Amino acid sequence: MIVAVTLSRYIARQFVFSVVAMIASLTGIVCLFDFIDLLRRVATKPDVSTNVVTEIAALHVPYFATEILPFGMLLGGIVCFWRLTRSSELIVARAAGISAWQFLTAPVACAMLIGAIFTTLISPVSSSMYRRAEELDQQYLRTGGGPLSLSSGSLWLRQSDAQFDPHGVAMLHARGVQLKDGLLRIRNVSVFRLDHQDRLMMRIEAPEGYLGTLKWILNDASVVRPNDLLHPVGQIDLPTDLTVSRVQESFSSPETLSVWALPGFISLLDRSGFSSIRHRIHFQSLLALPMLAGTMALVAAGFSMRPSRRGGVARMIGSGVAAGFLLFTVSKVAEQFGNSGALPPMLAAWAPTLAGLCLAVSLLLHLEDG
Repeated sequence: MIVAVTLSRYIARQFVFSVVAMIASLTGIVCLFDFIDLLRRVATKPDVSTNVVTEIAALHVPYFATEILPFGMLLGGIVCFWRLTRSSELIVARAAGISAWQFLTAPVACAMLIGAIFTTLISPVSSSMYRRAEELDQQYLRTGGGPLSLSSGSLWLRQSDAQFDPHGVAMLHARGVQLKDGLLRIRNVSVFRLDHQDRLMMRIEAPEGYLGTLKWILNDASVVRPNDLLHPVGQIDLPTDLTVSRVQESFSSPETLSVWALPGFISLLDRSGFSSIRHRIHFQSLLALPMLAGTMALVAAGFSMRPSRRGGVARMIGSGVAAGFLLFTVSKVAEQFGNSGALPPMLAAWAPTLAGLCLAVSLLLHLEDG
């Protein structure tokens, strides 16, 4: 028992060193290509200095490290286990009666711990830095109307309307949206106020308005009730829990939000009528990251622990790399199905982990008992 524990610690230490080195190497390569791409984009903007490009590239580093973690875990694990197998250390351990499941427990636990650290600690830092990088990119490198341009110049939202009915809702449609100097202005506004049974109680029409402090301010508004005529009433204040930053974030990528902020923001999106599918998938992907990291460690072991004397080592390692890209393809396909609504967000995010776990267990069962 003492021998198994000592061996597990030794393998875990070799595994962590190999994985960290691989993640650092892959992140460096990706960041280099990202820096080159930013230089290409800034070539047509002589007024933008190289320092801005360098800052944007540096702000992308934690995001790329998080994205590369599963591949780093797979490739680093393959290198570690293949080296231990080639030196006959794992072969001697198995000949001494220590099963693969025993000495793989510590490396898998370390892999899951690294994944948990990335989810709970690195992810919040990554989201904050990525948000800053998006702001710099938008300010210096892009042209256009900013995040709200994704809404095709219009805005639809659904929010609670406790002012009118404790359980009522208000549906707001603005045909023109403009974000300027930190103020969100809307034009040609229609507001439909519904009761708790979704019956129309009032419609508000206003030529313009803007988002104030926790309220929509509609100027020159007119009100019409069912079976009644349109009556001008002047300014109307419509309470809301939205802010300009939250509206901007709803059109921004989910990667700009921390794992700790995502649950509350998803609830806000649902209350406001915005789609939260992308944010749900991203949140579930972050939750699945520790399990995915452990799964990649098992996949690496299954493909690289074959004894060298049996031949086909290069083919087995190549198969492990191919399996990693296959799981990446599965994750992207599942993500697209999730974004389209064909798959539940939880299933779309956890599909690569479940597929990789099935593959890893089958490989290790064949290696250990087959």
